[in-house]
Amino acid sequence: MPMPTPPARSRMFTSLILAGLFSLGLQAPAFAADAKPEAKADAKSEIELPPLSEDKKVHQSITLNGKVLHYDATVGAIKVRDAKGKVTAEVVYTSYVVPGADAKRPVTFAFNGGPGAASVYLNLGAIGPKRVQFGDAGNVPSDSSELKDNAATWLDMSDLVFIDPVGTGFSRSLEDADKTKADFYATEPDIKYLSRVVYDWLVKNGRLRSPKFVMGESYGGYRAPRIAYHLQTQLGVGVKGLIMVSPYLDPAAIGDDTALSPLPWMINLPSMAAVQLENQHRLTPAAMQEVESYVRQQYALDLFAGRADPAAIGRLVSKVSGLTGVDAQVVGRLDGRLDIATFLREVHRADKKIGSIYDANVTAWDPFPESADRKSGDPILEALIAPTTSAMVDFITREVGWKTEARYNALSYDVNKAWDRAGTRQDKPVSDLRKAIANDPNMGVLIVHGYNDLACPYFASRLIIDQMPKMGSSPVRLSVYPGGHMFYSRDASAQAFKRDAKALYGL
Repeated sequence: MPMPTPPARSRMFTSLILAGLFSLGLQAPAFAADAKPEAKADAKSEIELPPLSEDKKVHQSITLNGKVLHYDATVGAIKVRDAKGKVTAEVVYTSYVVPGADAKRPVTFAFNGGPGAASVYLNLGAIGPKRVQFGDAGNVPSDSSELKDNAATWLDMSDLVFIDPVGTGFSRSLEDADKTKADFYATEPDIKYLSRVVYDWLVKNGRLRSPKFVMGESYGGYRAPRIAYHLQTQLGVGVKGLIMVSPYLDPAAIGDDTALSPLPWMINLPSMAAVQLENQHRLTPAAMQEVESYVRQQYALDLFAGRADPAAIGRLVSKVSGLTGVDAQVVGRLDGRLDIATFLREVHRADKKIGSIYDANVTAWDPFPESADRKSGDPILEALIAPTTSAMVDFITREVGWKTEARYNALSYDVNKAWDRAGTRQDKPVSDLRKAIANDPNMGVLIVHGYNDLACPYFASRLIIDQMPKMGSSPVRLSVYPGGHMFYSRDASAQAFKRDAKALYGL
């Protein structure tokens, strides 16, 4: 789940994961970079907080395809230590494990994004055994937070471990603000300590022989290939497969921080067109292929022709207006370059509503329709906080019995604001993905998107994949489904996602 920093998507760090920690005297805590094994384990943290609950586990079951599947749901924490052995953070996780399975049963580690998002969205929205409805058709904060069995869960394919990075969920730093930002709220340390958390969970639970999969949504999609490469090359853990959900793969491509590149306009237009096609009940892969062909050819040529070419502007205005449903006069004032903020307001202006950047066909009333500028939050982002937070906290504290006095952060704006964005305008996720595949051509990769997502548009991934060299027999696969950033909130798309994942898992 991504976290927007209004008003521009270019300033948004897009994205929107817990297992048993057994006290058997075997300590394998997560360490920061360059940790020394001889460091003292009892060094005190800088901040004294009430201790977290001991790990808690409950036995549950779900009926899938007529068969009862029993599993253990565990909430626990893994300590992060610095090079001197001092505990600097505690990472809370939720896991769902089928007991008694052999060593060949896969385990999947899942991360959401933001930065500043907890793993609740993939957990209770996508692949966990329980689900709370959100984000599909204008859900509101007062909707029920009751959990129901998830017919699209992946638990019959893999054990699941949902990890909440520091500052999200109940995970917490034990350092002061400056050290917390340096050690946890930046791209490089984020990859290193989260990779170590994955390693530590595997060791603690005796799962190093299991096939391992890494899933990341949004900014979690930025994390996933980088964590896989770090696990491969630094921690000695091979990854069988990667799943990137609405990933934020190439920040430089989708941002609008350059006056020259046509890529942001090219990447955004297909998703805008998908919104209009869905409204007209004409959204099909064939229809989208036609849009993509136009974007790759005439649209790109007319953008490169520039504003000095009246004929190019005329073609852009006519075609963009027709594809998006936005009035030609509005598109004309923009010389055919329709930005996301204008699109989200204009496409629903007749209804006095505003579309969500995460799925432009999910709307909310415009509380200030007389204003020239938008003055309200996102219809999906602000509506899902209440049901997801209430459902997750109730599950952890009441069902599992893991108690805490701390606040649960489904989305932390403080983390997002503090995040050090240096280096994020680079293509490190794509570079690390290429290197990870080169190291292991048998590693499967599945990238998935929703057509209507304007936070992380699917066409960016399409172009990235087309530019990747062919390596091995497991090509990177892209699947696009009806819906938006969280397309899995739609039942049909969630089931289609699972069907595609089965091939990745060899089922």
